[in-house]
Amino acid sequence: MTDKLTVLVVGATGSVGRHVVQTAIDAGHRTRALARKKHRAQGLALGAEIVLGDLTDASTLRDAAAGIDAVIFTHGDNSNAEAVNYGAVRNVLDALHGQPVRIALMTTIGVTALRDSSQWKRRGERLVRASGNDYTIVRPGWFDYNDDDQLRIAPRQGDTHQSGTPADGVIARHEIARVLVESLTTPTALRKTFELVADHGPEQVDLAPVFDAIPADPDDTLDGAGDTANLPLSAEPADVRADLDRARRR
Repeated sequence: MTDKLTVLVVGATGSVGRHVVQTAIDAGHRTRALARKKHRAQGLALGAEIVLGDLTDASTLRDAAAGIDAVIFTHGDNSNAEAVNYGAVRNVLDALHGQPVRIALMTTIGVTALRDSSQWKRRGERLVRASGNDYTIVRPGWFDYNDDDQLRIAPRQGDTHQSGTPADGVIARHEIARVLVESLTTPTALRKTFELVADHGPEQVDLAPVFDAIPADPDDTLDGAGDTANLPLSAEPADVRADLDRARRR
């Protein structure tokens, strides 16, 4: 894959998505920013191609998904978790009609906790893994709660910090954007799932060794490396199991 991609940013008008759009453009990628309404895209980085679509309706996403090399998901709506946190992933995959793409999916630290909003994000992760596409799944800690000197990117795995407070880990929004964008073209980021937090110290110049040190997800798994097996497939809703089956068949 070339280092210059056509990238669709889902959640482009959100607080992290806006950073992703700028970072992707700065990296030289042709960047499509998905927005539900044109006015919501005001203030996005110059050079972004604004494409309109509704995350809850796959039929409106076909033009946005046409011809892309990669998609970065930064969407989220915990008040409408099934339709957005999960449905956006399902609907973009449907709109791709089996076209292979590189995926960077942002979910959240604590995604394996058995809470409604996080369970739907976790199901979105499972769809990405089942799809057979190359992927990186990033679970950031609390946005911008880091100290000024707390910029050293320090991934974790196993989702072991679940207090629901900044004590679980913190990370700057611009660093989340950097990790998501650079994962698209860094071979050592393939099939990695991790919690993204920062330690005290300067941000690394080169993220390839950071990605390289993270164990990959096991083959033919629905969950990330080290995740607790507390959401068995057999207990999932029938429509979720059907979505996973469809993702595998694409």
